[in-house]
Amino acid sequence: MNIRLFTITVGLAGIAAAQTSGSMRTSDNTPDSNVHTSAKHDVGSGAGDIGKGAAKGAGSAAKGTGKAAGDLVTLHPINGATDLGKGAVNTGKNTGVGAAKGTAKIVKGTGKGIKHLF
Repeated sequence: MNIRLFTITVGLAGIAAAQTSGSMRTSDNTPDSNVHTSAKHDVGSGAGDIGKGAAKGAGSAAKGTGKAAGDLVTLHPINGATDLGKGAVNTGKNTGVGAAKGTAKIVKGTGKGIKHLF
């Protein structure tokens, strides 16, 4: 699953990199919500969000596992199970949020790239 997602991300990043115009329209009179980003920026930012979510998820898993191991060593199995559960929940949350944000940005960038071709 992860290899497929990585392959798709790299492929979409290649398509976005092939775009020649990196149009960023900014002016002093427009608010930040009207800033238009390029397709390759959206795809790259999406891939970054997926990576950040995965990294946060791995950190949560490690933190929960470490706390659980410490609790088991000190003979607190209930606290250990609680910490392990919290780590697992945070891992799922962080990974899911990162994947959702990243995928949305990649789809947005891909749409811009396809729109630019036509």
